[in-house]
Amino acid sequence: MDHNMTEVSAFDWAGARPEPAQETPGDPRPLAGVGCCMDLTEREGLPPPIEQEFTEGHLLDGRFLIQEVVGRSGMATIYRALDQEKGGRVVAVKVPLMRIESDPVTYGRFQREERIGFALKDPRLLEFIPVEGQKSRPYIVMEYLDGCTLAYVLHRTRPLPEKDALRIASVICEALEQMHARRFVHRDLKPGNVMICRNQNLCLMDFGLAAEVDSGFSLFDGLTPLFGTPEYMAPEQVRNKANDERTDIYCLGVILYQMLTGVLPFQAEDPWAAAQLRVNGDPVAPRFVNPAISLEAEEIVLRAMRRDPAERYPSAAAFKAELDHPSHVHVTGLSNRLRAPSWRLSLQGTPVLSGIIIGVGSLLAMVGLFFLLMRHR
Repeated sequence: MDHNMTEVSAFDWAGARPEPAQETPGDPRPLAGVGCCMDLTEREGLPPPIEQEFTEGHLLDGRFLIQEVVGRSGMATIYRALDQEKGGRVVAVKVPLMRIESDPVTYGRFQREERIGFALKDPRLLEFIPVEGQKSRPYIVMEYLDGCTLAYVLHRTRPLPEKDALRIASVICEALEQMHARRFVHRDLKPGNVMICRNQNLCLMDFGLAAEVDSGFSLFDGLTPLFGTPEYMAPEQVRNKANDERTDIYCLGVILYQMLTGVLPFQAEDPWAAAQLRVNGDPVAPRFVNPAISLEAEEIVLRAMRRDPAERYPSAAAFKAELDHPSHVHVTGLSNRLRAPSWRLSLQGTPVLSGIIIGVGSLLAMVGLFFLLMRHR
């Protein structure tokens, strides 16, 4: 997602505090006992609307009874609704903004999210609900998730306790395992796309930038770095190089770094400048930011965030194995071999700057051509 397109959820988090429970294989409550996910009783705030929205009571295509707005972004509005054909089942309806429908690149993301969503079936991945027949306008129907985003958890509590952070990252690995098994890479992992559910489940959302591994290159795929979230991108995304499962490993490493330290690994006033730093440098050692972190947790984070994909965990399963058993992690001293980032101008890595330079260059070329023609008149 674009830096200005961060999706904000406003799902309720209420009810009695659940009793901690032990995880079992296939447990539908993988976050039971994770303290930071139990204490939130408020709602996430919403940004102001960008365009006119459906009102409460609106019946969309004779099937979905709109109840309220629960999410807004620079791309879409999300509504809580009742599916009248399924006995009043509560669902989420995602409607793209009008200006998005007229933009082939961003609207293509919307269509791709639905297409990929139908191909993914797992409790850790957002469920998409098919709608047959002609729609009055484009929209996606999904399961309604009762909870809040990991971004909101980190807004309220940071850093997270190490045990909680490792557990959350482990469950995200489970979701990634399912995506990767179907040859899909998420490519937009960030706290705002991770839902912590009231029933102690975790669900990965937003497949608008997801892509099949080895699916080939297209014109629009080449533009996708502009629509990612620069703070969480892997170096190969910033450089617009090939992405695979290890790209998601790096992005999850950034999330884990943030959960453990309370800050992002690369800091700069411009998020694209921060993204460029990871191309030629390493993050500050996590234990330098938060000395309470164990050596093993630091080793896990830094291995996931290696600049060279070949040096990262080879799979989400391998990443999860160390997250689940940190005491078994062999500490190699990665923190002592970190290289501080150095600034390098990259038009590919800083799209705003590149646009300005290209625009100014084009203008100067036109002015030069004008005076050249005037001289030869």
